[in-house]
Amino acid sequence: MKIARRYSFRILPALLLSFAGYISPGMAAVETFTDEASGLLSWKAQHPGFSLQFIQLLPDYVRAVYSGRGLSPQVVEHMAGFCMFGTIIKNESGQPLAYRVADWRYITADGESHPIKTKTQWLKDWQDMGVAFRWSLLPDDQQFAPGDWSQGFTTLPLAPGTVFKLKYQWTQQGETHEGTFEDLRCAPAEAPDV
Repeated sequence: MKIARRYSFRILPALLLSFAGYISPGMAAVETFTDEASGLLSWKAQHPGFSLQFIQLLPDYVRAVYSGRGLSPQVVEHMAGFCMFGTIIKNESGQPLAYRVADWRYITADGESHPIKTKTQWLKDWQDMGVAFRWSLLPDDQQFAPGDWSQGFTTLPLAPGTVFKLKYQWTQQGETHEGTFEDLRCAPAEAPDV
């Protein structure tokens, strides 16, 4: 697996804090990985005690997941039309923490900020389509005890290959922390040649 590192924090404060042996929870080392077998990308933001990872999902993978669960071809194609990521959140700290997808935003190339569709919104849409399926999507919000983690799909109404910024936040000990992925990219329409 190839790794490219990017650091998303302000340089001078980061240097000063690193000399003191402390990194603020809002500062993250962001790593970009390329899966050598598939050519797909993933990104991981590592904060002190908290990590968030986004993994590209091909439209054909999304089709396989939802058709394998018996969803109608119309629902399967609808879902495959979204930019989807496998998302993993971990509490690696000694204190509880929480997140809310409703607080996250993606920013498109035109600078516009957009909310991310939550699991609750998807479940309402699916119910309107006659679907009683609940599995696969990242929960709207969760409280994590130390060592807890969660995973699920995150969806964005963007075309394959679209590059965007994603701002996320979480709370810990009553304080809100924020982070940013600068250059997330939707999976391509088809698997890359590797």
